[in-house]
Order: sequence, then C-alpha cells, then structure tokens
Amino acid sequence: MLAVLKREIQVVFNRDPAARSVAEIIFLYPGFHAVINHRIAHLLYNRRLYFLARLVSHISRFLTGIEIHPGATIGKGFFIDHGSGVVIGETTEIGDNVTIYQGVTLGGSGKEKGKRHPTIGNNVTISAGAKVLGSFTVGDHAKIGGGSVVVKAVPPHCTVVGIPGRIVARDGLKIADSYDDVDLDHNLLPDPVADALAVMQVTIDDLERKIEELQKEATGDENIQHPEWPQRRVSNS
Repeated sequence: MLAVLKREIQVVFNRDPAARSVAEIIFLYPGFHAVINHRIAHLLYNRRLYFLARLVSHISRFLTGIEIHPGATIGKGFFIDHGSGVVIGETTEIGDNVTIYQGVTLGGSGKEKGKRHPTIGNNVTISAGAKVLGSFTVGDHAKIGGGSVVVKAVPPHCTVVGIPGRIVARDGLKIADSYDDVDLDHNLLPDPVADALAVMQVTIDDLERKIEELQKEATGDENIQHPEWPQRRVSNS
C-alpha cells in the first residue's frame, strides 16, 4: 500500500505544476483521494464484498465529488485533475497513464448487462466535460476534446472533438510513453467549426472581388453610346 501511495503522489507531482508538497497532495487533492479510495473499494469488490465496496465508493463520492464504481478497472498512473463531477461506470477499463479532467463521464448507453462502458487505452487524455458513452475502445495516445460526446470507437493516436465526437487529427501530436511525459496540452485541439468558417470567409471574399470587377465592367459600358444620340429603349417583350 505504501508503494501505491508513493506512485500516486509522484503522478500528481508530474502532471500538476500547482502541487508543492506531499502534505498538500495527501490532504488537499480530491483526485488523489478518489483514486486511493477506489483502489481499496476495487479490492473489496474483487473479493465479492460488494456492499463494503459500494460503501467506500459512496463515502468517497460524498467527500470528493468524484464517483467511481468499485467494479471499474484502473491502471497505473491514473490522474484526475480537479475532478468535480467525474463519473466512471462499473465495467469501465482504464489503461496506464490516463489523465481526465472535471466533468468527464465514462458511462454506458443502455440497460444491457455485461460490458457496457468504454475501454480507455494507455496515455489517453480526456478533457473537461467530455462524455464517452458505450462499450467501445478509445485507442492508445488518443485525446478527447473538452465537451465532446464520443459514442463510437476511437483509433489510436487520434484527436476527437465535437458532438457527436469526430476525428480531427491523427498522429499529429507528441506521443507520451512514461509517467513523466504524458501529453497534457488538451487546449491545443483543432477547431473544425472555426476551420469551416475560415473557408467560408475566403469564399465570400472571392465572390465580393468578382462582384466588384463586374460592377467596374458595367460602369465602363455606359459610355459606349454617343452622348448626343437619343437613348434607345429596349423592349422587354
């Protein structure tokens, strides 16, 4: 247990520049508390002490605002930053070196029995407010943008944003392979809406330029007829 505590404390130091001391992490970090409490609850759950496991989980939720079902499987190097409103379902499987932010939900999409929650690969970052719903896999080194709703599988090394989530980048970001080198730049995500607006603006500018050229040509044609000749009317019939 001491080794687990040391490992979880080191994870916080590596990923949160605001962490200043071991005492601060132990007493003041709800994400750290939630992870440690889950390790205990999961141990009880695996020993079929379901009531005690849920009790530990329930108390942890009351104290931290983070709800992790004791049946969820979580790997090494798991870090919850801030954490308020995080929900992790019973059959969720989380790999190593995963980072999630406040408001993230790893939930199910129906009432079916068995595996109904997502499987998160290694070195995945899930930004604030993202929802990953259903029994599918989010590949290694993937990044989920803030506020995204992901309802289908995400290949490895991809960036997903939007509602519903769609892949906007692949192999375009640095790959992290250790606790000390996890990619936390969840703010550096492509914006497909902004990109579409930029394309529209370029098109509008091009159309305005063409209209101006046509207006200049029409102005030049007004002086083709001799000014002393009577203006001829063109019948509309």
